[in-house]
Amino acid sequence: MRVFITGGTGFIGSGVIKELLNAGHEVVGLARSEKSEQALAAMGATAMGGSLEDLDSLKRGAESADAVIHCGFVHDFANFAKCCETDKRAIEAIGKALTGTSKPFIVTSGVPVGDSGQVVTENTESENSTPRVSEQAALPFAERGVRVTIVRPSRFVHGHGNYGFASMLIDIAGKSGAAVYVGDGANRIHAVHRDDLAKLYLLALEKGGNGVKYQAVGECAILFKEVAEAIGKRLNVPTVSMPIEQAMERLGMLGGVIASDNPASSGITQTALGWKPTGLSLLQDLE
Repeated sequence: MRVFITGGTGFIGSGVIKELLNAGHEVVGLARSEKSEQALAAMGATAMGGSLEDLDSLKRGAESADAVIHCGFVHDFANFAKCCETDKRAIEAIGKALTGTSKPFIVTSGVPVGDSGQVVTENTESENSTPRVSEQAALPFAERGVRVTIVRPSRFVHGHGNYGFASMLIDIAGKSGAAVYVGDGANRIHAVHRDDLAKLYLLALEKGGNGVKYQAVGECAILFKEVAEAIGKRLNVPTVSMPIEQAMERLGMLGGVIASDNPASSGITQTALGWKPTGLSLLQDLE
C-alpha cells in the first residue's frame, strides 16, 4: 500500500514510518524543507514537497496514495489556536481529496481530559474546551466515502531519548533546580511507548474501522509524584510539592497537565485490534 504521511520526521511520525516500511508498505512523506527531505530519504521514504499550510500539496499527496496518515501538527504553544486552525484546515483538505474513494484516513488526536478521577475510555468524547478539533474535523468524512480512523496517543509518549511532555518537565527541572508535583502528587497520568504507538497506527491502517477511535495508552494510571521523583533522582535535584497556582506560574500549561487526575484505558482498542503494549514503562524509560 502506498501511504502518504504528514509529520513523518517528527518523534511519533518517524516511528510510524519505520513500522510501515517494516510491514512492506511504500511511504511518501510531506516535507517542508531540504532537511526534512533528507531525513525521510534516510528512513527509506519518498519525500513530497509541501506543508500543512499548503493545502494543494496535501491534496496531491492524498490523491496519489492508497491511504493517508496525518501525524503532523505545528507545535507552537504560544499560538496554539492558530496551530489548531491549521490542523483543522489540513484535515478538511485531505478529507475532501479522499471523498468517495473508501481510502483509509488515519487522523491523530489525543486522549481527552475527562472528569477528574474518571477513567477516560475510547467512548469518552473529545473535549470542547480546547481549540484542537482534529476529531470533529475528520469524523464527518466517515459518512462521505472515506474510512476515517482516529488514533489518540497518550499525552506522555516516550522512548528513544524523548519523553514528550516529560522532556519539557525535565528541561524545566534542570533549569529551576527542582522537580515539581502538585499537592500530594497522588493524581494519575497515562503514558505509551513510541514503539507501541507506532504499532497501533499500523493496526489502525490495516484493520481499523470507519469512524472508530482507538486509544494508545500503555499505562493507565501512573502517580505523578513518582514521575517527578524519577526526574529529580536522575537530575540530582530535589522533588518539591507546589500548590496549583505556583505550579501554573512556573510550568505554564504543563501545570494543568501535571495537576489533573486523568487515568485512561485502552481496553476497547486492545480487544478490537489485538494491540498489546510491550515497551518500557515511563518510569523505566526515565531511569
